[in-house]
Parts: sequence; structure tokens; C-alpha cells
Amino acid sequence: MLIIVGLGNPGLAYRNTYHNTGFNAVDKLVERRGGTFKRRICRAKVCELFVGGEKIVVAKPQTYMNLSGESVKELAGYYRAKPQEIVIVYDDVDLDLGVLRMREKGSAGTHNGMRSVVGLVGQDVLRLRIGIGHPEGQVPLYDFVLSKPKGAALDAWNDATTRAATALDRYIRTRSVSQTMQDLQ
Repeated sequence: MLIIVGLGNPGLAYRNTYHNTGFNAVDKLVERRGGTFKRRICRAKVCELFVGGEKIVVAKPQTYMNLSGESVKELAGYYRAKPQEIVIVYDDVDLDLGVLRMREKGSAGTHNGMRSVVGLVGQDVLRLRIGIGHPEGQVPLYDFVLSKPKGAALDAWNDATTRAATALDRYIRTRSVSQTMQDLQ
């Protein structure tokens, strides 16, 4: 059992914004695997995939970002998954645009969605962070993460979410953080 959760905000207004990087990455994973988000349970859109006979649940919480942990906790209970069987995919302003980092556990850092997840599920969830960089100039962080990448930034963002889908696919097969990240270098 593995649950992969992309973080983002529901609704068309937030589609393809930096803060919906997690949604974009899991959308690409599901598309690559020939699945669709058919179910709506635990306040999330869910796709159930089977890889080598194992159930892989891919979810996009439909709570807002700051409440993501509520949906993740419900999903863990519904599927009887341990925190170590959960992968959270999300944007990170503390990484340069396009940089991917995978860690087995840790703090939430500055990300409010991860604060919610860690607060309700614990620090032992695997996380795949996708760098979106810092805002330039005097743009408030809130406005930056809710903006849509444009031009070269859009190309880099799309490439990063595609590489993240590749990393998730590799992790599904290997269950190795070090091999997954090494293969992406």
C-alpha cells in the first residue's frame, strides 16, 4: 500500500499556480499510468492504481492548502496506511525553481500545507519537494505562490513536475529514496 498525495488548492482559479505544483505532478503520474481521478473520498479526488499487484492510491485533497492534513489523515485511516506509506508532493519556495528533493521524514519547514500534514499525521511521511524559487522584487510570498508561471519559468515548472512524476513512478517501483533521487541527477 502506498498513498501519494499532491498538495494544492481546489478550483479553477488556482489551476496551474505555483502552489498547485503537487496537483500538477500527480496529474502527470496518473496520466502516465493511464488512470483517472474517478472517486471522491476523504475530501479528496482519488485514483486507485495497481502496480505489480499492489494498490497505489493517488490523491488531491479538496480542502484548501492550509487544511491538507485533514484529508491526508482521513485517507490514512480509510486505507489503513501508516505514515511511512504516505508520500506528500508539494511546492517549496526554499528550493530553486526546478530542483527536486525527496526526504523520508522531517519538519514541515515553511510550508503551511505540510504543517497541517505533519501536525495531524506526523513527521514520518515521505515528501517530494519541488522547487519553485523565491519571488523577485517586493512581491509578497502569498501573491507569488498563487501566481502562474510564465515564459521560461513555465517551461522550467512543467519540466520539474514531469521529472517529479518520473521520480514518483521510480519510487513506486524501487521504494528507495536514494535510488530515486540518484536516477534523477
